[in-house]
Amino acid sequence: MASTTDTAPPSAATPGTGRGAPHDPASLKVVSARHYARWAAAVAVTVLAAQFVHGLATNPVWEWGVFSDYVLSETIVRAVWVTLQLTAYATVLGFLLGTVLAFMRLSRSPVLQTVAWTYIWIFRSIPMIVQLVFWFNLSALYERLGVGLPFGPVFWSVDSNSIIGTMGAAVIGLTLHQAAYAAEIVRGGVIAVDDGQLEAAAALGIPRLRQIRRIVLPQAMRAILPTAGNEIIGLLKGTSVVYVMSIGELFYQVQVVYGRNGRVIPLLLVATAWYVVLTSLLSVAQYYVERRYARGANRTPPPTPLQRARRFLRTLRAAAAQRNQPVIPLKPMGESR
Repeated sequence: MASTTDTAPPSAATPGTGRGAPHDPASLKVVSARHYARWAAAVAVTVLAAQFVHGLATNPVWEWGVFSDYVLSETIVRAVWVTLQLTAYATVLGFLLGTVLAFMRLSRSPVLQTVAWTYIWIFRSIPMIVQLVFWFNLSALYERLGVGLPFGPVFWSVDSNSIIGTMGAAVIGLTLHQAAYAAEIVRGGVIAVDDGQLEAAAALGIPRLRQIRRIVLPQAMRAILPTAGNEIIGLLKGTSVVYVMSIGELFYQVQVVYGRNGRVIPLLLVATAWYVVLTSLLSVAQYYVERRYARGANRTPPPTPLQRARRFLRTLRAAAAQRNQPVIPLKPMGESR
């Protein structure tokens, strides 16, 4: 005979009692994922960084007193100015010539294409230091430079040493070397622009030069700027090669100073600090220029680090103001006003 005792099924058991009780999501304990390997790597990197900083602070070989004496000295600051001049001249002239070479390679003329390709091939094949020494000794190849008819008489000439000095030879060498790389950077940015842009501009009757200046180049700048910024930073550091021409730029001047006093490590640290500062400033300028040319693609560009810092400060001020506000106690619902 069947029992009349009512037995609840396992699924209907009281929550939290018995093995068959359903799991209440509110009663479950949330455990965050543990990344032991990541924590170990972070600890190892932190220890190594702390050891490096401790070595910088305590190792007497760095001679921080000598570093502080020379980092802002008149000799070093003047050398930094020469480095900036070389970088500015080579950047402006190199990218102007490189832009011309890039459009020569994109031209339909086989002569222009061949000349531009040959130039880029030659100047990318020869090391920069060899080019600088060659231009420094240009007077041995051409004693005089003049103007006249091709393969004909010369109307006016001048001694090559008087027109191309040491600084001029350095600027020419850096410019011609930079133009070869700038040409490929500009060409890569131009061919990244959709051909439909030019077809639409041609259908509207816009002249070819205006198409390039108003339509192609503004769009190509988004592809050109990252590589161009990297190339300019490399050029800034590459100006140290002109020490072979005895030009008083930063690295050459540092060599002269530690050749006199024998303080090699702190003087090299002076050059390192200046190169880090200058490249950091160029990186910041590159960031804002790229942000400006990205306006057409990003209608709401991400905030800059300065804007993030201001937003964080406003958040802190708002939180502090909210904590300082007096707490108004709530009246019971049944209490009359």
